[in-house]
Amino acid sequence: MQISAFNEYYDKLTTVEKKNSPKELLYKGDFSLLENGRRVAVVGSRKVSELGVRRARKIAKLLVQNDITVVSGLAEGVDSIAHKTAIEFDGHTIGVIGTPLNKYFPAENKDLQDFIAENHLLISQFPENYPVTPKSFPIRNRTMALISDATIIIEASEKSGTKHQGWEALRLGRQLFIMENVLNDKISWAEEMLSYGAQVLTNDNFEFLIESIPYLTTKKEYVF
Repeated sequence: MQISAFNEYYDKLTTVEKKNSPKELLYKGDFSLLENGRRVAVVGSRKVSELGVRRARKIAKLLVQNDITVVSGLAEGVDSIAHKTAIEFDGHTIGVIGTPLNKYFPAENKDLQDFIAENHLLISQFPENYPVTPKSFPIRNRTMALISDATIIIEASEKSGTKHQGWEALRLGRQLFIMENVLNDKISWAEEMLSYGAQVLTNDNFEFLIESIPYLTTKKEYVF
């Protein structure tokens, strides 16, 4: 668990980003994944449908093909699929967890979490022995939105905690994409998000929209 690299990273944040950033971030793995290139959060239902599984895999694979790091929260369902797909196709992934680094939620993701910590990047804003409560996860969502250039919502219900991620992305000025099926299900918060700048991801536009995601959060200079 290290902090020093985060201190340097924190100094490079904008005023708005600093206001919404944790003052301490603990991590294991390759911290450069937080600084180089683009990152996109892929989030959604824990109890994901078979169609949702296919959509999550398709999106995560496309992100890898565009050299975009896949960010997610290591929960069951969409999160796990996003991480595993990025790994399967030799991409990079960042796990942002709502527990201390030495805790696992769900426990079934222990091997996946350990693999990400060893070969990719695992981050948490919660120190060791910090009590895990339901409110830890919306807090985690803010950090996940902060480090990502965009968030993609694959599948969600009316009561899904995924909505916290969406609102945080919009509030931070990040791009938010909501898959068309979520709107077709008449999810009220998703429909409201459209009026605040969220975009609908469809079979016809998803490749173009993902490829055109801007470099909003990189802390390295790129020459075009």
